[in-house]
Amino acid sequence: MIAVTTGGNHPAAVRSILDTIPDWFGLPESNEDYVAKADLLRNVVARDGDEIVGICLLLDHNPQSVEIDLLAVPHHRHRQGIGSAILEHVERDLQERGVRLLHLKTFGPSIHNEPYARTRAFYAAHGFLPMEERVDIWDADNPCLFLVKLLA
Repeated sequence: MIAVTTGGNHPAAVRSILDTIPDWFGLPESNEDYVAKADLLRNVVARDGDEIVGICLLLDHNPQSVEIDLLAVPHHRHRQGIGSAILEHVERDLQERGVRLLHLKTFGPSIHNEPYARTRAFYAAHGFLPMEERVDIWDADNPCLFLVKLLA
């Protein structure tokens, strides 16, 4: 049974999970940034017993807008509903707080990348819409797609 909770800081879990998904998180310097952010941002974790099997880092931009800075599940636990359970928990919590907009940045579709095509499909299945793709956020080889969801 997967239990999702908000709170605490889990940098070791971020490092451990990112190490299992190099197709998405294969840049050591970027991974270290996520590890550091786990001490600064709101952490949402999914646990199977005592094991952390998913993590989300949330960045509050203002009372109406929150960004998913990271949502990651170990590769061997993909397609088991963990990411969906985390998103459902996050959305419920944000709605209770009166947040209206949930958004994120991910690798855009203008350059084919199969793992990120699956990422975009996951978010689309959860009601996120593409807003804009830009090449001036990261760089031209890493197009940045903004995905947004209006919370009820």
